Amino acid sequence: MAKSTRVAALQVEAEVGNIDANLGMCSDLAERAVREGAQWIVLPEFFSTGVANRPELAQNAPDADGAPTRLLRDLARTHGVHVGGSSLVRDTDGHVRNAFFLAGPDGDILGRHDKDMPTMWESSLYIGGGDPGRIRAGENMIGTAMCWELLRTQTAERLAGQVDLVLSGSGWWSIPAWPPRPLTRWLEQRNNARAVEAPSVFATYCGAPVVHAAHSGPLNCPMPLVGLAYGGHYQGGASVTAADGTVLALRRRDEGPGIAVADIELVRSAPRPLPDRFWLQKRGVLPALAWAYQNPYGRAQYARTRGHQTHRPAGALR
Repeated sequence: MAKSTRVAALQVEAEVGNIDANLGMCSDLAERAVREGAQWIVLPEFFSTGVANRPELAQNAPDADGAPTRLLRDLARTHGVHVGGSSLVRDTDGHVRNAFFLAGPDGDILGRHDKDMPTMWESSLYIGGGDPGRIRAGENMIGTAMCWELLRTQTAERLAGQVDLVLSGSGWWSIPAWPPRPLTRWLEQRNNARAVEAPSVFATYCGAPVVHAAHSGPLNCPMPLVGLAYGGHYQGGASVTAADGTVLALRRRDEGPGIAVADIELVRSAPRPLPDRFWLQKRGVLPALAWAYQNPYGRAQYARTRGHQTHRPAGALR
């Protein structure tokens, strides 16, 4: 019988762009997870900044070995645990990426995964990656998937039957109550349900437990192109899901900052057959429309500004 392992997913309430405050909250919650016996701790996507349509997030992105990555290493080494999470980093080629790093118990970085496709307004902040998202951690192979990577068949295809655990996180935002309000409220209910269910559905397609960290709290920023202000909140919740899709722990977004903790077994299971389509789940009408117009607009913005770069790091390619 496989030995059970205690895992924890953090739910943070980020101050958008306030790296010091966000790292402090993550550190406090990670310490709490350690006190509850967690050996694997995952921080959410964009744990150091939150995410919004704000150019300063890319402009101020630290180097890959900057403060966010050092936090992961310090927590892992101090407590002898595995700690992972994603943040915006500017690499030596001058580009910004949404990079997930996994630190081992000795504080070394075991591997990195760059989110494959920015989602909507994220496209103006960073470029995607093409790695398989699998990280060797001792006897175990760890998969990584962030936010809408959980919705895409190509993500499950690179992990299905090949990993013992998936570490995941999101910065999923809500649909505001715009007119006509009855319609947008209904769409928002479906959007929230999709955000909550995405990790558990994904677990069945890759045949491995999923530890999913999340954000909570309000979110405000300009909407690309349309001249409207976005006012909403982060969606979903922090969760731990068994390989068969059973949710073992869930902290919903309206419960605020905290942790979801559960014991799991790092054993591969037979994955559910993959569908012959790009998306594992339907995205909803408004998210699909936003994907269609914000992604190309954001890519053009990024190409024009190179992620709002104000200086070229030492060693950057010309």
